Amino acid sequence: MAKTAAQQKTATFLYEGLDRKGSKVKGEISGKGPALVRAELRRQGIQARKVIKKRELSLGGKKKIKPADIALFTRQMATMMKAGVPLVQSFDIVADGLDNPSMKDVVLKIKTEVEGGNNFAGALRQHPMLFDDLYCSLIESGEASGSLETMLDRVALYKEKSEALKSKIRKAVKYPIAVICIAVIVTGILLVKVVPTFQELFEGFGAELPAFTQFVIGLSEGLQAHFLPILLGGGALIAGFIQGRKRSQAFKDAVDRLLLRLPIIGDITHKATVARFARTLSTTFAAGVPLIDALDACAGATGNVVYRKAVLQVKEDVATGQQLQFAMRSTGVFPPMALQMTAIGEESGALDGMLGKVATYYEDEVDNLVDGLTSMLEPLIMSVLGVLIGGLIIAMYLPIFQLGQVV
Repeated sequence: MAKTAAQQKTATFLYEGLDRKGSKVKGEISGKGPALVRAELRRQGIQARKVIKKRELSLGGKKKIKPADIALFTRQMATMMKAGVPLVQSFDIVADGLDNPSMKDVVLKIKTEVEGGNNFAGALRQHPMLFDDLYCSLIESGEASGSLETMLDRVALYKEKSEALKSKIRKAVKYPIAVICIAVIVTGILLVKVVPTFQELFEGFGAELPAFTQFVIGLSEGLQAHFLPILLGGGALIAGFIQGRKRSQAFKDAVDRLLLRLPIIGDITHKATVARFARTLSTTFAAGVPLIDALDACAGATGNVVYRKAVLQVKEDVATGQQLQFAMRSTGVFPPMALQMTAIGEESGALDGMLGKVATYYEDEVDNLVDGLTSMLEPLIMSVLGVLIGGLIIAMYLPIFQLGQVV
């Protein structure tokens, strides 16, 4: 529905045009839209040739909207609606409490859409990069059934659990990667800056250097000679990997399969994927979404090609009349505990509740595995760093230790 002039916010526009004498003029003017600005300029005797909205300057630029911002917005909206605050007023209250200016702008735009006659789900669909089809469909279901506050609470719980799970996975990956990067940088500095200094010192010894020292000096010379190609090659490899995951579905699928086969990381990935599947299916099924449609949403939410194909196979089997538990069992990827709880849920008529318990169980499992992995990696990484850095130092001091024998 088109916005009326009264509903549009006043903004500042830049204009260029000709005055009554035919001279070029330009400047700034406030208005509620380009058409109204042009009309006002004509009234002033200016024939506008260009009218553009002035962009507001920001010292830090626009802050990116993260999934955590969406989860916070959903939780606050659920709280407002449960407290009996009208929907439009809830937008104002929530927007005032947001720290992210970009998210605040989105909330106010959604409010404007709703005030203009659009429903909540329709307003959310105007921002597909922030609110996916699953999110919008659940909100639409809540509006249609008259239980928007309950649905917002379920969606908020779903988003919070999903973000908590992603945070645990990132926690398992970031620490070792950060330490490895630091180790590579420190080693590179030692080989490029420190070792050549010792090499000049060793040239005056007049004796053959230990084999270990010669090996380290050879590494240093090789790194100095090929520093730029190695640096560019490493950067190209990382960029190629990132772009490959973004642009090539086949490459992304291969990485997904590899992750499931890795020791420890594979176990975490398996359990995290099962948790996402169970949480999504529990939320959608509790919202009254038909099982077939709910499985469609789950396939995209798993985040792994192996489970995505398995869920799509489950969907086809369920569509032919097969029970969910048997369809899941036939894929061979779901763990026994998830299968047993699904069977109990189907038989008792409490499938959404049982799937929620499955999700909670595997989320806790992922949390424990991540904590265990971090505890195990800390001494291992410190040992590797000690051997690496200590080895370089020993290699440089070995000739000095043997200096007495030379003399």
